[in-house]
Parts: sequence; structure tokens; C-alpha cells
Amino acid sequence: MPGCKVCQHPHQGMRSWGAEAVTSLTKAALCHQYDTPLHQQLKLQHLLLGPLQELSSILHPDIRQKQLECILTILHSIGDVLHQGWPTVLSVIGAVTNDQGESLVRIAFQSLQLVVSDFLPIMPCSCLQVCVEVAARFGSQNQELNISLTAIGLLWNISDYFSQNRTSITENLVKESEGSMAALKKCGEHTLPPFDSLWMVLHTELGNLCVDPRPAVRKSAGQTLFTTISAHGSLLEQNTWQTVLWQVLFPLLDRVKQLSSSASGRKDSNGANILMHHSRDTAEKQWAETRVLTLAGVARVFNMKRQVLHTLGDFPRAWALLLEFIESSALSHSAEVSLAALKSFQEILHINKESTEDLDKLFANGKDKKLQAPSEEKINHEGEIPELDNDMTLWSNAWRVWLSIGTAATTPPDSSDSSLYIPSQPFLTALIQSFPALYMHIKSRFVAGDLLKLSSVLQRALSAPVHGDSSPFIMPVGEVLLTPLQESILSAVKVLQQEVMAGSENLPSMYPDVFDQLLNFVDFAVRPPKFGKVEAKSVSAPSASQADWVAMNYVPFAEKVIGMVVDLYKVTAKNPAVVHEHVLKNIVKITSDDIRLSFIA
Repeated sequence: MPGCKVCQHPHQGMRSWGAEAVTSLTKAALCHQYDTPLHQQLKLQHLLLGPLQELSSILHPDIRQKQLECILTILHSIGDVLHQGWPTVLSVIGAVTNDQGESLVRIAFQSLQLVVSDFLPIMPCSCLQVCVEVAARFGSQNQELNISLTAIGLLWNISDYFSQNRTSITENLVKESEGSMAALKKCGEHTLPPFDSLWMVLHTELGNLCVDPRPAVRKSAGQTLFTTISAHGSLLEQNTWQTVLWQVLFPLLDRVKQLSSSASGRKDSNGANILMHHSRDTAEKQWAETRVLTLAGVARVFNMKRQVLHTLGDFPRAWALLLEFIESSALSHSAEVSLAALKSFQEILHINKESTEDLDKLFANGKDKKLQAPSEEKINHEGEIPELDNDMTLWSNAWRVWLSIGTAATTPPDSSDSSLYIPSQPFLTALIQSFPALYMHIKSRFVAGDLLKLSSVLQRALSAPVHGDSSPFIMPVGEVLLTPLQESILSAVKVLQQEVMAGSENLPSMYPDVFDQLLNFVDFAVRPPKFGKVEAKSVSAPSASQADWVAMNYVPFAEKVIGMVVDLYKVTAKNPAVVHEHVLKNIVKITSDDIRLSFIA
């Protein structure tokens, strides 16, 4: 078209006249009263909007501005009669790039907001995918952060529209795609239905925004993605969930893990004039927040959508892969990431509510608090629950991961350097708190070897010192109170004790081992354990808070354990294994030695 050629003229005045001619003629032609209404002349719409679309290839900002202003005017005046023209309109809106400046991005985004708010119901359903992609493009532009965040909000609005108009969208997509397989997205060996393909585009675009370089965009996109899956995931067909797992969620976990691991720990000098909290003042810390959000979101999806996911043929592989991500995150030296990984582990342990019900029965007569799920959100337990307990392979894998985390995290360091990494008390507490719920799933296969491994983790976790700066906030006030970690260890041991008292068939041969572990804890009162070569001062020392590491007070803990030993022996005194291993003799020896040493001290 001659007008479009003039728009490329090097002289600004000539370009401006050419753009004015093209846009004015386009608006006049579209607003003309034809004998046959324009909305019925689909080919004519395409011809009239064609010259306007050609302006997208021109890089001059003044030309693009006139083009986008024309699009906005067309939407306001005759947007309700466009049909064949929607692909062209969306193409023009989405053609804006970062190189063309903030002002053009703003004008184009105004048009997109108008499209999403007013014209989704009259737009051909085949254009909805393009609309999602254009909105995601504005989410990834880096000219204006607020536009990116608002674009993510538009994606949420679009998802609501999909949900509320499921029937009509599905019918129209089927009609529009008849005779053409191009409208169907192929994913692996499966061909998704048109409506599910639309959702997959939305989830994929949000997943891409979850790894945006800007922390605010990542956080907003992550929250929107997982909220969308939780709120509207029930609309997807069963086979589509396989695609969600392997093409959206797990690739997202992997990308976030890689980017988090390679993020810089240096403070950004360019942001010296911006106030930023110390917990977010480096790229490494900002990516840690993203990793926490992503892992928690995927774990929540596994929990809330357990009924559908468990029916997938490759669910065991997905379960194992999720546990691998949890394990690697739990062993991260970032306190935020490692603690969040354990909370995600606890989240998936509560897939079967019977585990918590069994624990409630065990502790019904005691003073122990019920084990609660770490998430603030309530877990939906409506409907039938898959018999995951019957698949011992799944829970054996979870037990293996728990032991791996516990063993690696509680292995004492080889040196006494003050800068070495020792897991925090909240981390160790969360780790031990997850055992009772896990034990409810694996108790039928819990053997002596497992008990020894558990005892090793408990003993080393209990011996881990506290950093001097943190000790005033962790150490209980008063000599008779226990730390949260000590409380959680008692709860873990009490699970085994209650199983013994309930007459479990799997534990009689392990009675002596249980007593040995309890007596080791009692001995800590007078022989405090050491954590490798780490030098720790006693909590009762005057300068304890100024030391690098501070050891726990084990006396109140040992007193509680003695009571457990007495209660357990009352029930098992006549057991052949208890008699043969001289458990009573060991009890008398340990307690008498401790009494003697306490008087000497």
C-alpha cells in the first residue's frame, strides 16, 4: 500500500502524513455504514485492517504510536462488530517490543486491558489462545513493572472467564477446529482436547513468567499459577494432568532450582538508593524466595489433587521426583529454602488424613499437641481418598528421603571453624515433627534396621548446638522447660512407645533397642553429647550468649525420658527379648551412674 511506504520515509513529516492517512482511512472505512453490516463481511474486515497491521513492521516510534492509538479508537467505537479482525488487532497489540519504549507499551497495554475486560465474550474462541499469549508478552516486558504485574492479573481474569464459560468455549472450539488438527496441541503421545489445550497455554505462559528476572513478577506469577491450578484444575481431563506435571510443574521446579543455585550472593550496588530488607538484598536471597514459593505450590497441588494424580500411570515416578526436589532443597544451606522444603514434605505426608487421626488416637490420653499440617490452608479431604497406604513403595521412598535428609543434615562437621554450617533448631524440629505422620504409613515394614537409623538421626539432632546469637530466642526460660526440638523428639519416641503399649506385632524384637535409645537420652543429663569437633559452651555458662555455639540443657529432657522408660518397662517387663537382653540391669546401671555423677558434679 502506498501509504505504508510513505510511513517508512526518513523525513519525520512525511512519515507522519503517511501514518495519518492510513489510520484515518482505516477508521473511516470501518465506521462506514455498508448495505451488508460489517460484522457479516468477514473478508472485508480483514482487508480493511491489513494496512494497519503492516505498520507493525515499521520501527519508527511515531508511526507505531499512531497505529496503536488507531487500534484503541477502533476498539472504543466498533469493537463489538469485529470478528475476523480480532487476530489482526491482537497481532498489532502484541507486536510492541521492549526496544520501542515505555510510552508505546503503555498505549498498547490500554488496548489489551479493554479487550480482556469488554470483548472476550464476542471474540472467536480460536483467538483466546492468542489473547493469553499477548497478555503474557506484556507480563515479560521490562519497560514498566506495574504493567507486568497488571498483565499477570489479566491472565487470572482470563482464567476466570474460561472457567465460567466452559461449555460455550468447548462447543465453539470444537466447531472452529473441525477439519483442522492445527487447533489441537499435541503433547507427547497424547492429543489434548481443545479446551484443555487452552488451559495448557495459560499454565505454560504463567510458568515462564515464574522465572522472570524480576522478583516481583516471579512472585505474582507463581501465586497466580498455583491459585489457578487449585481453583480451576477440576475442569481438566484426567490425562491432561500428566501434561501439567511433566510440561509445567516439574520443568518449573528444575529451572527455578538451577537459577537459584547460580544466583549471585553479592549485593546490587545499582540499587543503593532503594531501601531493601536484608533478607532480600541479593539475587540469591530473592531466588530463594522463588524456590520456596514454587516447591510449596507444587506440594500443595500434589496434596489437593491427590485423587486425580494417583490414577495416573506414572504417579510413582512423579512422587519420586517430587521427593528428590524436596531432598535437594532441604539440604540447601539457605535456612529459608531448607525449612520450606521440610514444610512441603509435611504437606504431602498429610495426603491421607487417617495418618493424623491415628496420631490423635495415640496421643488422646497424653498432653501432646496434635501434629498439624504446616500450611495455613486447610487441606480438602472431601470425597474418597486413594489408598496410598496400600502402595508401600511410595511411602518407603518417602522414608528413604527422610533418612537421607536427616543423616546428611545431622552429620557433624570435620572442623570447628566458627563459619561452618550447622542446621538450625527450627529445621531440625520440623524434620523430627514429620516422623510421626510418616511412621503411620510405614509401621508395617518398620524393622530393627530402621529403628537404629532413626535413633542415630534423633541422637545427632539432639546434640546439635545452637548459634550463640540465636540462643536467647531458642533456649526456654526456666530450668524445667524443653526446647521445641526436644519436645518433637519426645513425640517421635512416644509414637514407638505407644505402638509397643498397643501390642504392635512388629516391635517386640526391637524392645531392647528402644530401651537403649531412651537410656542414651537419660545419660545426656550428666554426659552431654558433642557434635563432632564443634566446641560449644553450656547454656548455663555466664558468657554463653557470646560464644559461637551453645549446647542444650539436657536435664529436663532426661527427666521426661526417665518417666517414659518406667512406663514402657511396666508393659514389657515379661517380654522374652527384654529379659534376655537384661534391660532392667541396664536401667539400674545407667540411672545409678547418673545419680553418682550428678552428686560428684
